[in-house]
Amino acid sequence: MQQPQRFFHLHMISDATGETLLAAGRAAAAQYKDARAVEHIYPLIRNEKQLARVLDEVENEPGIVLYTVVDQNLARRIDESCAALGLPCVSVLEPVLMVFQSYLGTPAGRRMGAQHVLDAQYFRRIEALNFTMDHDDGQLPLDIEEADVILVGISRTSKTPTSIYLANRGVKAANVPIVLDMALPEELSRAKRPLIVGLVASAERISQIRQNRVLGSVNEDDFNPYTDRATIAREIAYARQICARHGWPVIDVTRRSIEETAAAILALHAKSREIREI
Repeated sequence: MQQPQRFFHLHMISDATGETLLAAGRAAAAQYKDARAVEHIYPLIRNEKQLARVLDEVENEPGIVLYTVVDQNLARRIDESCAALGLPCVSVLEPVLMVFQSYLGTPAGRRMGAQHVLDAQYFRRIEALNFTMDHDDGQLPLDIEEADVILVGISRTSKTPTSIYLANRGVKAANVPIVLDMALPEELSRAKRPLIVGLVASAERISQIRQNRVLGSVNEDDFNPYTDRATIAREIAYARQICARHGWPVIDVTRRSIEETAAAILALHAKSREIREI
């Protein structure tokens, strides 16, 4: 018997953007299928006045408190307030900082938002995002050789969201659709530097996604090859044939999240770079 879903408040207090907290909080909450977090995110909390307003909200809607605050006085205030309210609270970064301190033999600099400084890596991500948006869905200008990764696949195989995720990791990613019985652009076959990866999924999964996309736009009694599983199966077979002909690796994304697909692509990219450097 399925238990009723429980809801709980999850307060996340950060002196930066809160991205680290959000990822950690959601990863932990995902392990509890019968409980759903009501998220409260408080970014850029850097002084007593800002924190006081946050703690008032925590008191009004009690729950779990996670925080990434490097100012020791503010961190102590959060700990003391949660203890007084009988609420659990965790400094998400503190255990990690202690490991770094123990290994490196020196305390952390305690800089607010240090991971978001405008360094070379930041500008590389911005450049990668601009490149990816300019090379989405088959847009192949003359600079395609500058791509790090090119994703190919039939419609609804998560090419665009995976490309954007890779760009956020500083990887210049382009994507090209494979259309049944149509040749791919010549620029693609001539590309030497980029890693080209084929994305596929099961016909059932792709059909389901496509049906959701066209829901209400066509008569259900009309035959629609876009959502027909037999037609989709032909598209998948055609895509696999193209990848096999060119020796491109193929990733089945049926049961993979965008993050898992991107991780597999990054591993392939690192391996291909090692081979080129030998």
